[in-house]
Amino acid sequence: MIEDDEGHARLIEKNIRRAGVSNEIIPFTNGTDALRYLLGADGSGIESAGRQILVLLDLNLPDMTGIDILEKIKSNQHTRRSPVVVLTTTDDSREIQRCYDLGANVYITKPVNYEGFANAIRQLGLFFAVMQVPETE
Repeated sequence: MIEDDEGHARLIEKNIRRAGVSNEIIPFTNGTDALRYLLGADGSGIESAGRQILVLLDLNLPDMTGIDILEKIKSNQHTRRSPVVVLTTTDDSREIQRCYDLGANVYITKPVNYEGFANAIRQLGLFFAVMQVPETE
């Protein structure tokens, strides 16, 4: 999960857990650390190939945009098939389309109010439960 807002990160994890998904969630608050984890120190993606199952991605991060991260994930041969769920406050239709064009699997706009956000995350948790995300080995 790449999310710089700690409150949002806790809410996301809580609702994913509530839906019965028990996979490990590794939180990152910036793109640099997340990409280092996903693609390795050398950026090749080899050392972490197959390690991640699903990426939850905020677009508004302190050090780079989520679009930059999405591009890097989807252009790397070892991570391009990894599902990416964009979870952000941005609802600009061009940006949404750009994310889908780059390979995002799902784009969810975070409602500004807490209850709307919590409801969106509950629905995401139910989606994961139905999807039956496999356990890592």
